[in-house]
Amino acid sequence: MKTSGPVDQGLRLIPFRGLRYVPERVGSLAAVTSPPYDVVVRPDGLHHLESADPHNIVRLILPQADTARDRHRQAADTLDRWLAEGVIAPDPDPVLYVYEQRNDEILQRGLIGALALSPATEGIVLPHEDVMDDVVADRAELMRTTGAHLEPLLLTYRGDGGTATGAGAVIDRTVLREPLLATTTEDGFRHRLWAVTDPSDRREIETDLARHQALIADGHHRWATYLRLQREQTAPGPWDYGLVLLVDTVRHPLQVRAIHRLLRGLPVSRALKTLTGHFRVQRVEGPLPRALDALAEAAAAGNAFLLAGDGGFHLVDRPDPALLARTVRADRPDAWRTLDATVLHSALLDEVWRIPDAPEHIGYIHDTAAAVEQAERLDATAVLMHPVREEVVRDLARQGVTMPRKSTSFGPKPATGLVMRSLALD
Repeated sequence: MKTSGPVDQGLRLIPFRGLRYVPERVGSLAAVTSPPYDVVVRPDGLHHLESADPHNIVRLILPQADTARDRHRQAADTLDRWLAEGVIAPDPDPVLYVYEQRNDEILQRGLIGALALSPATEGIVLPHEDVMDDVVADRAELMRTTGAHLEPLLLTYRGDGGTATGAGAVIDRTVLREPLLATTTEDGFRHRLWAVTDPSDRREIETDLARHQALIADGHHRWATYLRLQREQTAPGPWDYGLVLLVDTVRHPLQVRAIHRLLRGLPVSRALKTLTGHFRVQRVEGPLPRALDALAEAAAAGNAFLLAGDGGFHLVDRPDPALLARTVRADRPDAWRTLDATVLHSALLDEVWRIPDAPEHIGYIHDTAAAVEQAERLDATAVLMHPVREEVVRDLARQGVTMPRKSTSFGPKPATGLVMRSLALD
């Protein structure tokens, strides 16, 4: 795998005919958008989105039915009906899109297009997390049945910081024009989308991106799904490309947050009892922001977790070195061996608590307060994590070392529903 610097054959982003909501046919563009499928907190968040507008995109990315087959068929039928009714319509020509997200603190701009797929061994698109086969299988069947990419992955690359030429310069020129759409979602983010139609602008983007490799920031399961579906094809075609948002993190650094664990069926009292002799355990004062400050302070010195679910907060740190030596793989770099996610899965989940990494036992929740609330409601244990630095993630990815699944949450993530890709149109 290539480890640094320009790649011989880098990123290739091509135009496509985006599927977009027709504003006159929906209550508002904000009301039909959704976070990515794996960020929606179910069932509360799902019901909230479904009630926001009868055409909310969640009905496509998280359809509800008794069986997986029925769910996927329902999503395909819904997409076909919305296209027939003019609720969603394709843009007239293939284009690249400039996408902007901003609030009072963050400005993020990038390019949405169809990216040529490549395995990790080629060093062009670098994954940094493991994936779950059952999730990939579910996403694959949804994509097969709908014949569509319903939400873009978030990929990052490191540009040279210049603004005179290249993709960044095209983006800067494009945002001076009137956008195709503009909306503000309930999280306070303002979203705008433009089409890049000038052939010279596209060539400038193509030349620039060909020098770069990308890191998957969000969407490992969907990228793995793209690759699986590509392998099923017998001839070149639209399945050789996947819908992505590419962001230059030199110009627009992403935020890196943790993804928390909800341990169903494990009350906090039982979780704490089994930690004796393995970790130091201290009760820390709330409210939640204060407890998270204590977690951050402890994490600066080593592995640390915050347990919640019984109305209080418990700091778990200073793991027993003998436990780590016995449970953590020795054939990985030190940066991987000392990750909180590595220690959590190898030492705590596998060895101390003996909890299988399956959906019925472990939930993955991005929002800290939601993780605590669900743990308290279910008499379960929320394991709150401290985020990993982006440079650690990128360095491991370049070494070809994947982190435990759901180790990081990069953001802001693109809103789902602003632009989709139909493979039948490519």
